[in-house]
Amino acid sequence: MSDEEIRRRLLEKANTLPLTPGVYLMRDRGGRVIYVGKSRRLKSRVSQYFQNSDKNTKTARMVSAVRDFDYYLCDNEMEALSLENTLIKQHTPKYNIRLKDAKSYPYIKITAGEYPRLVFTRRRDADRARYFGPYSGSGTAYALIELVNRTLRLPNCSRVFPRDIGKGRPCIYYQMNRCCGVCTGQVPPEEYRQSVRDAAELLGGRSEAVRRRLEADMLRFSEQENFEAAARCRDTLRALGALREKQKVVASPDTEQDVVALYSDDFCSCISVFCIRAGVLHDSQDFLFGADSILEPEDMTSFLAEHYKLRADIPPKVLLAFETDPEDLGMLSEVLSSLAGRRVHVYTPERGTLHTLCALVEKNAAEKAKRYRMDTETKEGTLVRLAGLLSLESYPERIEAYDISNFGSEHLTAGMIVCRDGAFCKADYRSFRIRTVEGTDDYASMREALSRRLAHLSDASGSFSEPPDLILLDGGRGHVSAVRELLRGLGLEIPVFGMVKDDYHKTRALCTAEEEISIARQQDVFSLIYRIQEEVHRYTLRCMEAAKRKTLTTSALTVIPGIGPAKAKKLLLALGGLAALKAADPGQLAAVRGISRRDAGAVYAYFHGGAGEADAANDAADAPAGQEMEPAGQVAEPAGQVAEPTGQDTGTGGTV
Repeated sequence: MSDEEIRRRLLEKANTLPLTPGVYLMRDRGGRVIYVGKSRRLKSRVSQYFQNSDKNTKTARMVSAVRDFDYYLCDNEMEALSLENTLIKQHTPKYNIRLKDAKSYPYIKITAGEYPRLVFTRRRDADRARYFGPYSGSGTAYALIELVNRTLRLPNCSRVFPRDIGKGRPCIYYQMNRCCGVCTGQVPPEEYRQSVRDAAELLGGRSEAVRRRLEADMLRFSEQENFEAAARCRDTLRALGALREKQKVVASPDTEQDVVALYSDDFCSCISVFCIRAGVLHDSQDFLFGADSILEPEDMTSFLAEHYKLRADIPPKVLLAFETDPEDLGMLSEVLSSLAGRRVHVYTPERGTLHTLCALVEKNAAEKAKRYRMDTETKEGTLVRLAGLLSLESYPERIEAYDISNFGSEHLTAGMIVCRDGAFCKADYRSFRIRTVEGTDDYASMREALSRRLAHLSDASGSFSEPPDLILLDGGRGHVSAVRELLRGLGLEIPVFGMVKDDYHKTRALCTAEEEISIARQQDVFSLIYRIQEEVHRYTLRCMEAAKRKTLTTSALTVIPGIGPAKAKKLLLALGGLAALKAADPGQLAAVRGISRRDAGAVYAYFHGGAGEADAANDAADAPAGQEMEPAGQVAEPAGQVAEPTGQDTGTGGTV
């Protein structure tokens, strides 16, 4: 069936739809959902796609791939909006714009308790704490924490209050007047809690309320001749003034609103959101989407509804720097009002200072889209030149790189990183524990890792189901030959090249099984290959060291009778590491929760004598922890090495 016949058939089907609210799903040749949309009049909206009317490039590309569509009728537009968001999350269509997972957004948390603290987090738990955000990035959140702590002289040390009050000397921040000095015991709990309440006001953008309270307190303390407290209020007011000078003032001090702008062309789209609190630019977010994502004003209702579901702070006004249907404006206002628990006005200013502000945000969106386009063109140009150097038939969108790392003949690990469109895609990183190879055979290890990875090409979904356009190996011709033989056996045609290093362990060239290909004259290609080779080596080495560290942490202790991995971990954590564990007497060992007197005796005997002295050590476990015991015999070196537990950055990806 020709494209014209398909279009005619779909138009006939669309003309049978009712003029009622609903959601439609566009499907491609394989039945996959490639676009989800909503409409208050299904027939009018869906039939427009298949008529011979002008469409933008992205919409025309999507329509050309449609082979069928499904639809759901809804009772009203609110129900259609909710169903649309649910279906987009379920099917992740190619042409829909989507917010990233809310779990990755940064928040600022004010902890619960007698002495709350400001901390950075990416999780929102039901723990009676207060959360602010989400913010546009971790840098913004950390900068706000630092600014608020410095302005209100809140502690940012690791001390725990009230436990550590009066213990030790105050730190240098107290001496620099950047901390109120809770640890000195001279700060009343109520005064500290008031400072935390002020922090919450500042994070909420209500600095004017904090300023008015501080001015009133300063006058009151002066009248009471409490000049020290008045001076603290004065210093905080000065810090607030300095803070406001650093912020970009864009409106009057009582302004609380968000401004949303949209820029879209055939290459990319950008949504810019400026958050204005107390008249200053409190935060901003830019959402960029590539050439395939369809972004039109009518799609913004769904996007903004989902965006504000993730935010704890919804302002009383949301200004749109683009024209949209009045009915969509009313529905969005209703959704945001329901989320905020109060009336939220959504509208497009047509004149005056608010219109000028909208134009400023729109200009920002266009500038961010321009930078995105330039960066993408640079990356695409590099990949095109790489394809030319390697005589590839197609542009390598997905590049997978592999490396092997080991510690002697143990902990053989293969690492896989993914570079998509010239950028590292860390969510797709994987590591493989080599299971079948004896010794240090890198070729066999590489074959095992690739065979296990390629076995997942038949998966219905997931990153492993997507075949690589190019495979790069951290190795020479032998590695390439081994993997090409594997691919021939699997009936796969995937280009494979080795990343060759020089005598100084730096990237030199790419190679096939027969020859080397110089990349020295293509600086951008060389830089890309260098970054890929360094990244896959770093990731693989880290995964191997993590496996080694895990083994060393408990291996020696678990040879002690009665001590398994769980008890070994408890001992190391409770006593602070191997050195303290060796120096501990039986009473200290037995005081660890979950460790019996027999266990304590066995551990003590392991580090301080032979197995025959375990009984004496068991008896010694009854002695007070601080009492010195006479050793029963000669101190012996332990047979195995135990590493102290360290924090491990597990990174992104997973182990296979």
